[in-house]
Amino acid sequence: MRQDRTAMLYYGEAAFGHFADCAFAALDGGEVVGRAFAIPFAFGVDDRTTLPDAGWDEVIRWGHEDRMLGRRPTTMSALEIALLPKARVSGSSRAMLDALKGCARAKGFAELYAPVRPNQKHLVPRMPMRAYLERRRADGQHTDSWLRTHLAIGGEIVKIAPCSMTIVGTLAEWTQWTGVAFDRAGEIEIPGALVPVLVSAEHAVYVEPNVWIRHPV
Repeated sequence: MRQDRTAMLYYGEAAFGHFADCAFAALDGGEVVGRAFAIPFAFGVDDRTTLPDAGWDEVIRWGHEDRMLGRRPTTMSALEIALLPKARVSGSSRAMLDALKGCARAKGFAELYAPVRPNQKHLVPRMPMRAYLERRRADGQHTDSWLRTHLAIGGEIVKIAPCSMTIVGTLAEWTQWTGVAFDRAGEIEIPGALVPVLVSAEHAVYVEPNVWIRHPV
């Protein structure tokens, strides 16, 4: 996931300081055990009438473009919530979401958007995201725990972002990144990936779908 070139528009050393007021750390005593990042962007201007199909990547590009042009943001998108395994206890991920929602509220925004990466989708990488969203437990709730967390605090699913994150590299790069041998063309499943990686004779590309969720704040 660190090989997405678009990420450098946000996480790059020269850029991150511009968005630091949308970043949070989770602390256990004096130890950092989690982090949450978001980016403000202008929505409903020019041709931005719907949330982008290229979700995570495109909202970073929008936020970067707005900053470069001096365009005033109208809303905010979450980008990442990550917790160390020992910090993944009940309520911790919700606390991180609440921090981002509070940040959006403090900036005067009416909502927080999020291109969500469902937690258990990697277990069924060949299942289309639309079919995955239809899966339910016996109590009628989504089978995916991260989607349930978002919906439990008032989030609503807006749409699927079919090409939310795109990572391209040579076969040698992919082998270095993953430890998997990319020795044949076609689709190769790798641990943690939501969909298979598409492999050709010389390069491979990963196009990850996410789910756009809107949180009123």
